[in-house]
Amino acid sequence: MNQQYVKTYTVEDAKRKLEAYCAYQDRCHKEVREKLIQMRMIPDAIDAIVYHLLQHKFLDEERFARSFARGKFRHKKWGKNRIKQELKQREIGTYLIKKAFTEIQENEYRNTFDDLAQKRFDQLTEKDKYKKRKKLADYLMYRGWPGDWIYEKAKELIP
Repeated sequence: MNQQYVKTYTVEDAKRKLEAYCAYQDRCHKEVREKLIQMRMIPDAIDAIVYHLLQHKFLDEERFARSFARGKFRHKKWGKNRIKQELKQREIGTYLIKKAFTEIQENEYRNTFDDLAQKRFDQLTEKDKYKKRKKLADYLMYRGWPGDWIYEKAKELIP
């Protein structure tokens, strides 16, 4: 009597559900495959559905990589190192990662870094200058900014 009800999907139902899933937000192949596995679809059905999504432009790795890079940079203020790491976890290739970085203008990238570093510096209440420098550097490093920029900025803000 402890049986749980497991929803099953036909291939057509799964196609419609995944079309909506991909239309709501750009997705990568890995996310779509994981979603189909959660839906308990068999490998042949997964391949057929992914092929359908690619044919009808619901699934596009390049579009995903570009919007991911643009969004994480503009909204979360991530640096290229963090964006690259996250894209690699989603099994996006090096070529597409390079294409995604074309969405980030170099002057905007530098200005965002400077603004973020200044904002974080203003928030720090640490009295010891070495600890303060380390906290600033750790914060920026976690967000994926270049190490040489971080240490230059930390020395500039905390002499």
